[in-house]
Amino acid sequence: MSLTFVLNGRITTIETPPDRRVIDILREDFGLTGAKEGCGTGECGACTILVDGESRLSCLMLAAQLEGRSITTVEGLEVGTNRAGRIQAAFIRHGAVQCGFCTPGMVLAVSDLLDRELKPDRERIREGISGNLCRCTGYQKIVDAVEAVVSETDGGKEQNT
Repeated sequence: MSLTFVLNGRITTIETPPDRRVIDILREDFGLTGAKEGCGTGECGACTILVDGESRLSCLMLAAQLEGRSITTVEGLEVGTNRAGRIQAAFIRHGAVQCGFCTPGMVLAVSDLLDRELKPDRERIREGISGNLCRCTGYQKIVDAVEAVVSETDGGKEQNT
């Protein structure tokens, strides 16, 4: 099946079976290894990508679902913005990165949250990352990092000075 979609800001066409998993396409065909397969059942969030700007689990998506969509992986998050850099820097400053396995999915979930809400409070931040499991941090440091991004900027968007 021939599929055309936008991948990290670029129009892309690929020939692939329609029932192939999106995570496999991203990792094997495009070398985009930010999305990780943690569970393969949609429970851990390590495979999180943005589809038309919303968080989705690439291990549960099939190739046919890509047609005409816009896909953003952690590798392409910075196209047109430096939000990913600010989120990642806050994760580092607050000790929210330990083994790093969940980090790409967390960064995408946080980016999605900040697109939807200008100033989420701690409870909304927890809800926003709730689909992403982290076995290292206990989440407190991740929430602290996101809260720092929100307080440093206008809801994660560039401040105009």
